[in-house]
Formats: sequence, structure tokens, C-alpha cells
Amino acid sequence: MKNYQAGQIKSIALLGNAGSGKTTFAEAMLLNGGIIERRGSVENKNTASDYRPVEHENGNSVFASVLHTVHDDKKINILDAPGLDDFAGGVISSLLVTETALMMINVQNGVEVGSEIHFRHAERMNKPMILCINGLDHEKTNFDKSVEMMKDRFGGNVTLVQFPVNEGEDFDSIIDVIKMKMLKYPKEGGLCEEHDLPSEYADKAAELQAELIEKAAENDESLMEIFFENDTLTEDEMKSGIKTGLLQRGIFPVFCASAKGNKGVDRITEFIANVAPLAPETPAWKTEDGNEIKWDADGDVSLFVFKSSIEDHIGEINFFKVISGKIKENLDVTNQLNSTKERLSQIFVSAGKNRVKVNELFAGDIGAVVKLKSTKTNHTLNSSGSFSFPKIKFPEPKFRTAIRPNSEGDEEKLGEALSRMHQEDPTILVEYSKELKQIIVYGQGEYHLNILKWHLDNIFKIETEYYAPKIPYRETITKSAQADYRHKKQSGGAGQFGEVHMIIEPFEEGSEPNPAMKVNGKDYKLSIRDKDQHKLEWGGVLEFCNCIVGGSIDGRFMPAILKGIMEKMEEGPLTGSYARDIRVYVYDGKMHPVDSNEISFKLAGRNAFSNAFKSANPKILEPVYDVEIMVPSDRMGDVISDLQGRRGMVLGMNSEKGFEVVKAKVPLAEMNKYSTALSSITGGRAMYSMKFAEYVQVPSDVQDVVIKAYAEQQEEE
Repeated sequence: MKNYQAGQIKSIALLGNAGSGKTTFAEAMLLNGGIIERRGSVENKNTASDYRPVEHENGNSVFASVLHTVHDDKKINILDAPGLDDFAGGVISSLLVTETALMMINVQNGVEVGSEIHFRHAERMNKPMILCINGLDHEKTNFDKSVEMMKDRFGGNVTLVQFPVNEGEDFDSIIDVIKMKMLKYPKEGGLCEEHDLPSEYADKAAELQAELIEKAAENDESLMEIFFENDTLTEDEMKSGIKTGLLQRGIFPVFCASAKGNKGVDRITEFIANVAPLAPETPAWKTEDGNEIKWDADGDVSLFVFKSSIEDHIGEINFFKVISGKIKENLDVTNQLNSTKERLSQIFVSAGKNRVKVNELFAGDIGAVVKLKSTKTNHTLNSSGSFSFPKIKFPEPKFRTAIRPNSEGDEEKLGEALSRMHQEDPTILVEYSKELKQIIVYGQGEYHLNILKWHLDNIFKIETEYYAPKIPYRETITKSAQADYRHKKQSGGAGQFGEVHMIIEPFEEGSEPNPAMKVNGKDYKLSIRDKDQHKLEWGGVLEFCNCIVGGSIDGRFMPAILKGIMEKMEEGPLTGSYARDIRVYVYDGKMHPVDSNEISFKLAGRNAFSNAFKSANPKILEPVYDVEIMVPSDRMGDVISDLQGRRGMVLGMNSEKGFEVVKAKVPLAEMNKYSTALSSITGGRAMYSMKFAEYVQVPSDVQDVVIKAYAEQQEEE
């Protein structure tokens, strides 16, 4: 394959709702560029893009596919991103490594929820946007309504550069207001013929071109001066203004197409090749330290791995973006995360499952490499220097479930399979919870984790079961309590003896130990010799105060008492959850000159703490999450009502581009399958994010239910 220089490379992310025709559009681009000889179809399960068995079975993209085509001696990298929000990870990583987003809009449905969500991702990442109204050969088309919806949802920068002559089943012609020509396509599609503008479309085309020229001039002061002087722009000046407008997100040009009929695809490809920005025309990438790395093909090599995949007969494949320099076969680089030396023994460019070996790739290009030892997604490889690029910020998980293999012998295999799936899709998170005694998997939605289970069943051949995950409650106390415990054991030979007296109280940040206390009507005066504050790995604090005077307990036994207390902190009496935020005063005890040892005082401390805990009015704390929901205005009342039914506390609301943003705090226990419920309430048009906020005390009625359920579970076990 030909080597393309830095000035010949464009990269686009194909976005849009599931069913908008992205995969079919990509197929037409590859056919027109000569990358494939025959066009596949989603129905026949033979497209270059959706080539995984899970995608064939489900009929939609699950992973982002890396493709490329060529046009006019330019290489165009294409990342076909999944349309469903459950697979948002593929959208975000695709946008990161491309310079332009191409959004497909299904003309039958207009702007759908997936399109809105993808638009927000592109907006947040400040990516230029090209819009394409697709499916104009369908019998139920409504071009004007789609344009109206796009302007309503995406704003006033939506600008027509084309409109159809005959939308519907006979669709074959487009008016292009940049060229001021009619583009006519043969029945089988492919390349257009340019015709003079028919007179009946001249006025509409002139009006749209005037709007386009004005929009193009708005983004460039020099063009604005030319526009004021000549009252128009040449085609080249117009293209220059459109490119500037794209880079500033000041213009979203709208094209027409039928991906299925391969009509309009060639013109959009031409526009991308000639007008869409090159990598060097976009902002430089910044390192984790904030330093800019220029798109310099003559500089030192640096590349960023944005996607990893494991495929049959090949093994692990890493897809990367060349940020600077020029890479060649057998180039030695260093992985900056783990300092591993890697050799790029073979490099490829991809067209879905097909890969073509190349000798070199330049800055701005996208490639693939196999057989790296220690390199995964989010890793930086350099030929020199020690900088890394920031990791991709994937969305927080929204859905969780517990999982177990049906056969205990498959536990190790399940762990390996889950690790591999996380590697391919970093938005799948796996936690082996010692606290809950469960394997918890997290994802972006119920469908997302159903796809994970499909892989476990069909690819890894591991029968598994999803079941309700436990809630990671915390336990604490709300008042002071005193207890003492004597551990005494004699069974021939040396015995065991240890006695510990302690007081416990709630710990509050910034508070100091109290040397004078009254517990259950009895006054205690404590001599606080020293204190140790232990930050607990599960959150909160245990503060341990040594108040022993007169040698009633030897100092060498204090660590054993602390160890016994810590063991009990790991299994609270109410729900078996971790305890937190407790101050312990060990103020007295007894020991035996022969029989006292560390195990005796560990057990005495553990039991004294347990008895005191039960007398200190213990309470359950539950995890509460900050939840932010973007919902259409007409569904906001239903969403708020549902949140209130989930014990949610609405904190505020504000409007954003036709949506209402609802912010609330909701207990994790009430968020089970929320993604499915929200989709049902809003017809799939809402999206949400959630992030851990804090632990708060559970209401007494809920606490009673939780404690009862735990007791029943203990009886069953």
C-alpha cells in the first residue's frame, strides 16, 4: 500500500443513532475508494465494519471499527462508532483520535436520541461536525422536517450545502450549493455526473448559497472584508471559510445521501478530502504535564494506543494514533506507563477485519500493531523522552450486577474472560469485592452487560448467572458506650489470659479526644497517652487512643488489641458491612505474668469492641450518588416523580439546548436497573450520569428492612 504523508491524511469519526446507516455509509466509502471490491450489507452480515459475531447476531455495532479509504490521493481514516449509548466508550475513543465527526441522520426519524448524545460528546470534545441526512431513497422521507429538527437540537450553525431534487424511492439527484451544480447518480449509485443547475432550483440554490457564504465569511475576518467588498465569495474562498468555520464549530454543513444506494457518498468523501481539517490544522495534543506535542512528522516518535482487541487466529491487536514522528517496521519504542521496551515489528492499516501491511506511518495517521508484550489501551509509546498523553476519560458506570459461574471450576476462567473483555471495552469494569463476597461487573446499561454475557456464553463457553448485587453499606455508632471483656482459656500447659476495658464514641473530623466522659451515668477520667488515627481503605477513620496508666496492660499488647478491633471493623454486627468513624479509648485491663500473650489481647479487644458497638446505638450508612439527568422538557415531571419514588433528593434544575438538566442525590440501593426505567419513562430520549457522592444514614424504616434481610440471609447460609 502507498505511504501517505502527513498532509495527505484525514481522520473522521462516523457518529449517529443505531440504524442511521453509518456502517452502510462506510461500506460505500470503502467501495468508492477501491478498498473493497464488492459492497456488503448489514442484512447479509458481510460488511467490512461490523464483522464480529455478536454484531451479526444483534444487528448493530458493539465495537468501534477502524477503516480507511482513499480519495484524490488522500487517505481518510474512518472510525465507525457504535450508535447505542451503552457503547459510549467506542464513541469517545473514536472522537479523541479523529479530527472531524460525520453525523448520520436517518431521514425517516430525524434527530434521534443517539444523535443527540453523540452531538454532546463531540461538543464536549470540541470536534468539527459534518451532518449527513441519510436514507433519502426511502418512501417515508421528510428532508425539511429533519433539517428543522437539526436546527432545533443542534443550533443555528446547521447550514445546508445540499438539498435533494427528488427525495423518495426515485431519489437520484442533489443540488450542491457550493458547486452550484446538480449531481445526478446512476441507478446503481457510485460516482455522480455534474449537470448545470435546473432553472426551477436556481432561486432556492442562490438563497442557500448566500446563507452559506455569509456563514463562511463570519468565521474569517479577511473573508468578511472580501464579502463586504464583492458581496460574494469564490468557491475556493467559500471552502476556506467553511474549513475555518468547521474548526471553530461555527458551521455544521449538511449533506444529502442514500448510503444504501451509494448516492451522495462520493461528494461527502470529496468534501472530507478537500475541506475537512488535517491533524496539523487542529490543536496539538498535550501531555499529562500540559506540554504541547506538535504534529511534526520529522520529530521524535510518539503514539497513543486508543483501542485494544483480541481476535481469533491473530491474538492481541493495538490500534494507535501517531502523534509525532514517523514510524517504521522494527522501530523500538518505550511504553511510558510500565517502562517496557516494545518493538513495532509489523505495522498495519485496517479496513475492519482486513489489514494491510505498510512500511511506515506519519504523524496524524492511524495504524495497528500486533504482538506487543505489555501495551494496552491508554498507553503512550515513545522513541525518546518520558512523557505520556492523558488517558481517555470514559464515562462513569451506570449499571451494576453480581456475576458467578454456574460451575465452581470455572471461576479462574471467568476471571480471565472478564479481564479480556475489560481490555477490549474499558467501560466494562470488574470488582472482586472482598466486602460483598461477590464479583461485581459495571457497565453503561443493562444491554451493555447483556452483550458481555453473550460473549461469556458464546465465545468463552462459560455458563454464568447474573444476580442482584449487594449494597456496600457502612456501619457506625451514634453515641458513646463502654464495655470490657476477659479472655481466659486453660487447657493444660500455658493458658491464655487478657482483659480489656474500653469506651467508644463517634468520630467526627476535626474533633479531639475527650479526657472526661460520662457513659451510662458513670463518669470516666482518661489519661490519653497517645493516639493513632487510621484512615480506613473503605472510607472513614478509626482513631485508637491509648489511655493505659500504671502498667495494667503492657505496651507490647496494644498492637494486638488494635488488630482485634480492626478485624471487627471489617464485619459490623448489623449487616456484616465495614464499620467506620469510631474513636476507641482503651483505658484499663488486666494481664497475667505467664498466660498473657498477643492472641489473648487480640480476642479480648475484639470482643470488648463488639459488645461496646452493639450498645452504642449503631446505625447503617448507605452510599448516595450524585445523579445528573438530561431529559426532554415534556418528560421532566415523570422523571422527577420517579426519582422521588427512589428516595432521591432533587437539588436543582436548569435548561440546556431544549433539555432540562435535573441534578439529584439518590441512594445506590434505589438505582438498580435505572437505565432501563429511564429509557422506558422518556422513550429513550434521556441520558444520565452518576458518581459516588457520600455515605449518609439510612432512614430507620429502611434500616429495619436491611437488617431483617441480612439476618434471613445468615440463617440460610
